[in-house]
Amino acid sequence: MSKHLPPAEDVACCSPLVREPLSEPQAAELARVFKAVGDPVRLRLLSLIASHDGGEACVCDLTGAFELTGPTISHHLKVLRESGLITGERRGTWIYYRVQPETLARLSAVLTPAAVTA
Repeated sequence: MSKHLPPAEDVACCSPLVREPLSEPQAAELARVFKAVGDPVRLRLLSLIASHDGGEACVCDLTGAFELTGPTISHHLKVLRESGLITGERRGTWIYYRVQPETLARLSAVLTPAAVTA
């Protein structure tokens, strides 16, 4: 299984669920990404990263927002990275994270009712 959401044309990004059914591989891949944001900690992490100044956040900016250990935060960030929702870039001793807008757009497109896209 791929570690990232396939290109938009492979995930029915432009076809809302109500317009045509997803294939089994599309559904499996999308379910993996939705599962990643289905955890409250990961959803908050995603929100913190997306809303941070400049659209990126250092891991040092994220850990203080939770009463969790560093390894637990790192695990949640890894799940978000592997689902293609964020990317990380090491700068010195810190890792800076950014949201992948393409992945969020694909998820949004799948959930958009056909009447809105017409």
